[in-house]
Amino acid sequence: MHIVVVGGSFGGLTAAYDLRRLLRRRDHQVTVISKERRFIFIPSLPWVAMGSKTIADISFDLEAPLIAKGINFVEAAITGINPRTRKVLTDGTEYEYDILLLATGHRSANEAVPGLGPFDGPGHSLMSPAEAEEARDSWAAFLRDPGPIVIGCAPGASCLGPAYEFLFEAHHALQRRRIRHRVPITFVTPEPFLGHFGVGGFGKARQFFEGELEQRDIRYFNSAAISQITSESVELSDGKVFESRYSLVIPPLAGIPAVAGTDGLANPKGFIPVDAHYRHPDFPDIYAVGVAVALPPVEETTVPVNFPKTGHMTEQMAKIAAHNIASDINGSEQTTHELMVECIMDMGDKAAHIRADPARPPRNVSQMSVGKRWLWAKRFFANYYLWKIKRGATRSPKWVW
Repeated sequence: MHIVVVGGSFGGLTAAYDLRRLLRRRDHQVTVISKERRFIFIPSLPWVAMGSKTIADISFDLEAPLIAKGINFVEAAITGINPRTRKVLTDGTEYEYDILLLATGHRSANEAVPGLGPFDGPGHSLMSPAEAEEARDSWAAFLRDPGPIVIGCAPGASCLGPAYEFLFEAHHALQRRRIRHRVPITFVTPEPFLGHFGVGGFGKARQFFEGELEQRDIRYFNSAAISQITSESVELSDGKVFESRYSLVIPPLAGIPAVAGTDGLANPKGFIPVDAHYRHPDFPDIYAVGVAVALPPVEETTVPVNFPKTGHMTEQMAKIAAHNIASDINGSEQTTHELMVECIMDMGDKAAHIRADPARPPRNVSQMSVGKRWLWAKRFFANYYLWKIKRGATRSPKWVW
């Protein structure tokens, strides 16, 4: 049997390693198709944008580790999927599958707001390595001639954490250069309150983040709908206009064209519906995990805020899906569980450790701890995870990192 995994990031790599461990090699073939040759630790992209890390520092080549585990590797972008003939299409090549797992990630829906960038407009972003590098180069130029900046998220965004991290890191960097007084900072978010993060908030996060921004003299606007970004300003739908020489705005996301363009596979935004086992409801031989999956928001808000799909959540989805694919093949019992979220947010001179279980309220666990020790922990974990995943060490207790 041939299992094809599309995607070489958190979801695809975790699923491929688990499938290879759970299925006998002589009977089952596992192939990873990835448009990227390197695994990149996406949570470290804010560090790339600030110039403290390079892409090489937070990545490794995929081919050798996968081949060493008995997994085929194909470096290619998929151009289409035919669920009825069970084929994945790339430029000039077709790959037949018995079971398909899609961990295809996202595209930035920059068409949602005029000016979202950096390659479609003057705004900056952190949603890909190329965007983080562009943000870094533009930030270095900005520092030579500083002025007002706006940081935030567009309506419908789901990946809100990087905006907060860049906000705190930018403030810290400006203070260290003793030019913070020359840079008014405005934070603009569609969240109904600070610390909502698309999960409805947790504990006293609202009070904490309000206090942290106020202490840093950062203006913030909740339930804010950015309507346009220009090279000189950020405009809101209610008529507010903020002068800005550097505007970093996280966009809403959508499914990649090959998925969105496959009849019956995805919803109108290009995300893939799945059941509790991460299996497609209409194509039982297709599974999906990660950002590619359609997950509803936790609540309706004045300005849309979508449910996040972090690397940690993606890894959980991948482990569940891999277990269920193997169970389907081997005739054993399937499994599922509620997603939980755990992350460490860099705040410049310290960090916040956040844990919510389950991710959707109400919760059994809702914890936040703050201190410099968590900044050290975040730096250690980034290196540890790269070491771990490169070696295929995806065994972990209770579905966590």
